Amino acid sequence: MTWSPRERRPAPQVEIETASPLWEAEPGAGEAVREALLAAAAQVPAAGEVSVLLADDAAVQHLNAKWRGIDKATNVLSFPAAKDGALLGDIAFAFETVRREAETEDKPFLHHLSHLAVHGFLHLLGYDHLTDSQAEAMENIERRVLAQLEIPDPYRVNEPRNA
Repeated sequence: MTWSPRERRPAPQVEIETASPLWEAEPGAGEAVREALLAAAAQVPAAGEVSVLLADDAAVQHLNAKWRGIDKATNVLSFPAAKDGALLGDIAFAFETVRREAETEDKPFLHHLSHLAVHGFLHLLGYDHLTDSQAEAMENIERRVLAQLEIPDPYRVNEPRNA
């Protein structure tokens, strides 16, 4: 389906399930994910339902092992749905990994989570980063969406804090 610039794109429905009490440490996480997904959908055509799982490292490690054959936790997993349904797919986040990355990269947790939500959403739509050109296209969309959310460019190299 092609959208004209004047047409309002239908927003995806976002269903969020919290499967780990660790997320209680970040009470704004669900809303940050929802806002990021809706902002991403405003940049790229996407209608349907996105199911989000706010999980822990153990749960994401299990999913990663079962569906990708990689027995380790990762920050975000995306599972695109079949193209013929109303479901866009599922996105799962691992709290401890997201927290650790945010701290290591000296970024606010919700900024990093929002970036990962946009990244995961783009994977649901078929975007990937296996080649340099694919990565550049995907990162450019991520930058635009995050700028709209007033989140700094996650790919910009920061100066050392003690410089």
